[in-house]
Formats: sequence, structure tokens, C-alpha cells
Amino acid sequence: MFMEYRTLGRTGLRVSVMGLGAGGPSRLGQRDNVNTESESANILRQALDSGVNFIDTAQAYGTEGIVGQAIAGRDRSSVIISTKKSVGSNPITRDELRTGLENSLRQLGTDYIDVYHLHGVAPENYAYCRSELVPVMQDMQQQGKIRFIGVTEAWNSDLSHEMLKQALQDDVWDVMMIGFNVLNQTARDTVLVPAMQQNIGTLIMFAVRLALSRSDRLSEEVQKLIEQGQIDPAEIDIDDPLGFALSEGGAISVPDAAYRFCREEPGTHVILSGTGNPAHLQDNLASFERPPLPESVMQRMKHIFRNVDSVTGQ
Repeated sequence: MFMEYRTLGRTGLRVSVMGLGAGGPSRLGQRDNVNTESESANILRQALDSGVNFIDTAQAYGTEGIVGQAIAGRDRSSVIISTKKSVGSNPITRDELRTGLENSLRQLGTDYIDVYHLHGVAPENYAYCRSELVPVMQDMQQQGKIRFIGVTEAWNSDLSHEMLKQALQDDVWDVMMIGFNVLNQTARDTVLVPAMQQNIGTLIMFAVRLALSRSDRLSEEVQKLIEQGQIDPAEIDIDDPLGFALSEGGAISVPDAAYRFCREEPGTHVILSGTGNPAHLQDNLASFERPPLPESVMQRMKHIFRNVDSVTGQ
């Protein structure tokens, strides 16, 4: 199986373009108790055996222990682990951040984390995080417990990336997790371009969520966007909004087209993909093996949704 690898910005880490997300709607099948912990760990092992070397989790997901099971016995240097500590609406203290890191290290069964993020930072809490929490992360980095420092946005409530716009003004972030997909491409100019200029590593979340995995939800979302004046109805088939990507672009499915769209966006490094199902994992891996969509299809996808800034596809 072929897997493309990219350099994660200034970190220098060589990362698989497909990253396995242990959060999202599935949480490796743990959210709805679809899988046992052993079954979820096996999905991670299958991904690693297929060339994925980047796993993203978080204390809030409750899956760090499963990631720890999956990587146990493997060459630690062959796996890049990303995890996070939620900041919260009433921001955590320095001590809570330190305790969170120690808990994550214990759950993961490792003595260092490759990328450690402040998780879901709201715009109004950014200044606090920068002044109070970043120095703690830098101290833990000097101790060798963190290799690189990251920050993730709360995209569902921060649709215009206001927090990351602030973060881009400070030269402290090695990696950023960014909401970006076919439906909402606002991060292109506001985050991805300046991140490229600053050589910041990027992790893409929301590449495929409900609206891009269920045809009924996609049609509902498109109808709302037409009503809001964010999509021109003359430019889209509401009953099959992205059908042209399949008929003209060779995509196997809408999720396949959506992953390949994000993969080819300049400035993206890791496209996160979550699943709790081994067959679904294989489908996702196959998407990352396929060639780029035709340029005409890519441009049409960009054009149709060029004015959309009100949805995440969640």
C-alpha cells in the first residue's frame, strides 16, 4: 500500500498525509460503544501497518489509553503522537496543564509526546493561553516531555478562525489544527497561506463530517446555503451537489472526493480521518492512495462554495 509522507512544517517530522483521528464522531468506535477497547486498538494497529504514522488523540476523547495499547511494543520513533489538553471556557491553570500532560503520558505509555496542543481555544481565551500556558508548555518541552507545541481551534463556534488569526501573530506555535473542507474553505487565505509563510505544521480536521458522508445531510446543508445566499442555485444540483466529482473526477464517493480535495490544498500536511470500522478504514486508506482529482473538478468545487462561511459540515 502506498502512503504519501510530508514534512510537518518547522518540526521537520515526516508524517503520513493521512492521520488517524481518535476523536471526532466515532472516537474509534468508543463513543457509541460499538467496539471494545481491544477492537479499537486493532484499528489503530491496522492503520499503522498500512503506513499511517500519525495518530491524533486528546485527553477529552478518552482514547489515549487505547492509543497506548496500540503502540505498545512498537518502535516509538516510528509513530508520531499528537494529543491535547482542553483549555475550557474558564481556562485551566498552569498546574492543571502540567497534570494533564502527566496523565496523557501515563495513558499513552510513553515518556514524550511529539505534538502537544492546547485544545479548542476560544478567541477570547487566546491571550491568557499565550501569556500563562505557553511558558508551561515551553518548560515541559525543555524537559523533553513535549517535542513540539500546537494549538487547535474550536471551529464549531469560531467559524472565521479568529483564534488562529491571533495565534499567527505569535511565533510560538509549531503546529496548528485547522477546520477546513469542501463546504467551508475560509481557512485557505486566513490561516493556510500565512501558516505556509511561517512554516507552521498543519493538521486538517473536519475534512469529512456528517454533511460530507450522508447524502441527505449534504442536500439539506446546500439548501440552507442557497437560502442564505451563500451558494448560487444555478451552479449546483441540489439533489446531488457533488455528483460531478464522481462522474467527471473519478471519485468513488463524496467522502473520497472530500479527502482528496483537502489533500491537494496547498499548505496542508496531515488530513485527519477517523473511524471505528476496519472496512471504513480501508476505504479511507484507499482514498489517500488515489491520484489528484482533475484540476477542472477542483476548481469547480472551489468556485461553488467560494462564499460559504457559515457551516462546518458537522
